[in-house]
Amino acid sequence: MEKKPFEPPLIKKLNAGMPAKFGMAPRIEPVTEIEGHRVHDLLDQYGSPLYVISEKTIRSTYRQAYQAFSTRYPKVQFAWSYKTNYLGAVCNVFHQEGAWAEVVSGFEYDKALQNGVPPQYILFNGPSKTYEDLKTATENGSFIHIDHFDELYMLMEVADDTGKKPKVAIRVNMDTGIYPRWDRFGFNYDNGEAWEAINRIMLSEKMDLTGLHTHIGTYIMTPEAYRVAAGKLAELVVSTERKYDHNIRYIDLGGGFASKNTLKGAYLPGTDTAPSFDDYADAITAALVNSAIKPEHLPLLVLETGRALIADAGYLLGTVIANKRLADGRRAMIADVGVNLLFTSFWYEHQIFPAQPVSRHTEDTTIYGPLCMNIDVLRGAIDFPLLKKGDRFVIKRIGAYNMTQWLQFIEYRPNVVMIDTDGNTHIIRKKENLDYLTMQENIPGHLNKINL
Repeated sequence: MEKKPFEPPLIKKLNAGMPAKFGMAPRIEPVTEIEGHRVHDLLDQYGSPLYVISEKTIRSTYRQAYQAFSTRYPKVQFAWSYKTNYLGAVCNVFHQEGAWAEVVSGFEYDKALQNGVPPQYILFNGPSKTYEDLKTATENGSFIHIDHFDELYMLMEVADDTGKKPKVAIRVNMDTGIYPRWDRFGFNYDNGEAWEAINRIMLSEKMDLTGLHTHIGTYIMTPEAYRVAAGKLAELVVSTERKYDHNIRYIDLGGGFASKNTLKGAYLPGTDTAPSFDDYADAITAALVNSAIKPEHLPLLVLETGRALIADAGYLLGTVIANKRLADGRRAMIADVGVNLLFTSFWYEHQIFPAQPVSRHTEDTTIYGPLCMNIDVLRGAIDFPLLKKGDRFVIKRIGAYNMTQWLQFIEYRPNVVMIDTDGNTHIIRKKENLDYLTMQENIPGHLNKINL
């Protein structure tokens, strides 16, 4: 007879009536495999912790989003947001599906070129473009989204120096009825600044005004805000055509679509509250087709969706280091995954699942990472079963930003593995080692010898 593991007695308060505001407390079911691969096997082969990316999920999600918009509007183009996840293998899955590249720095621009993206399919956003960035993008025929007047004037100089007309759009910020209002980037619509920028571009005759761009915020839960934004950009399109007989070729609605992650402090889980791609598509396309833009001049609709396209495709696997009791008696679990690898844990209540069968009994638990810092908290309070030292776990929906905002801090960054559509696994970024981390260092000769 198999000996069962010892579970220490636990006194847990029970409340009369419904145990929780959502009804009966749910049982946490383990996630033992990912697309046919046992979690334990993946960790044994590639090490713990481990990022896992599903190519199948990326392609499926992208096609759902594209269908939602293309069935409602005749001209649709997605552009993959490099800052969301710029690993080459991830970017190229999107490019194979037909997405252009959207970049916000010279580094990301170079990365897109390295990935094989033709420069005429790169949208160059961001407030910090250098003169050399603008010159390169102009000579390559990329689309440059102007963020401020100083950049506009610099582009006039680039046009004079290169003898070429930069292909430009202006980024527009506006009041769409949501808070906080993003007005740091671009030209304001409501005070007339955006219209002034358009006039300066058109009157200079040194640039080719090809598009209008807005990005109203992040994790936007209200599709109606996109309807307002699309309507205001449409008004600028009509005004430009009326005054200059010039047709704007594309309207870029940016990103900001919510993923199914749950924000900290949210009453309901993101799986229940996040709008669908159809919801966003209804709002945006209705504003454009109902606008005063002439049917024969309908602009290309560009979308820079990042988070909502990649979040579900990412998993972070790890191992329990230890358990302990805090001073107030609450249980704490220490994992080998920290906020250096899961930066989004600062604003999401990420779903965490055991990777092996566990007891149905749960306890209020704080899950810490391995870093020697008090802020290294993956979940401040979660009703979680007891996992023993060496047990494995899976964190879902981590594909967005955690592989670009990750930190090399205290611990090495681990392997990143992609499971392709045939179920094969590939290392798409190797784990770090000391040689990798010190290859850019230089110790002056007088410091090479130490005396202890």
